[in-house]
Amino acid sequence: MKISTVGYSTKQGVKNIFRNKLFSLASVATMAACIFVFGLFFAIVMNFNYMVQKAGVAITVFFKEGTAQEQIDAIGADLKGQQGVLRVEYVSAEDAWAEFQDDYFAGNEDAAEGFADDNPLINSNHYEVYMSDVSKQQDIVEHAQSLEGVGNVNKSDVVAKTLTKLNSLIWYVSIAIIAILLAVSVFLISNTVTMGVTVRREEIAIMKYIGAKDGFVRAPFVIEGLVIGIVGAIIPLILLYFMYNKAVE
Repeated sequence: MKISTVGYSTKQGVKNIFRNKLFSLASVATMAACIFVFGLFFAIVMNFNYMVQKAGVAITVFFKEGTAQEQIDAIGADLKGQQGVLRVEYVSAEDAWAEFQDDYFAGNEDAAEGFADDNPLINSNHYEVYMSDVSKQQDIVEHAQSLEGVGNVNKSDVVAKTLTKLNSLIWYVSIAIIAILLAVSVFLISNTVTMGVTVRREEIAIMKYIGAKDGFVRAPFVIEGLVIGIVGAIIPLILLYFMYNKAVE
């Protein structure tokens, strides 16, 4: 396509937008709303998943009494390789007792000194398994329980189910709203272009009579749709950028 033809198509496409100001404005506004809502819900979902990971939703894997350290290390390596596992942290009996003292003997260290030579949590060494996908908790629990040397697995079904349902709900609501707004956007843009075709019906007929090709006739309307789509996308992206940065700050 010649440069002059591109220039003509672009000029006519822009003219079409101003000829149908009301429909063009409605199309841009709806497209912007669709992308804004999509970006907003996407940010909510991604931050929700991030907070779930940082919140420490985990299961605790205890070992049978007398389990050798080599077997414990093997259990840890196995758990790290499971799908949905974010990280696995080993907590020794000494670490567990130190944490217990910080939680329950704070300000009363003299009472804890009575256990100086007798750790009451001697068999409480365990793995804390943090999940990147809470919905995988039950699968990971069942797998952990099947491992040799594992004695007990503590979990929170209520927290896992609540977070999983909430995450799913956010996704479903996001998809539904985006689908509705996208359908409205396509409808309005289609109507805007159709109005442009109707207004220029005689001009298009003359162009066809003198031998204009279909591509030459359609080009201005393609440009019109592209301009509406680009403007409708730039506005919400800029708005989301500044809003998100401000919210984070």
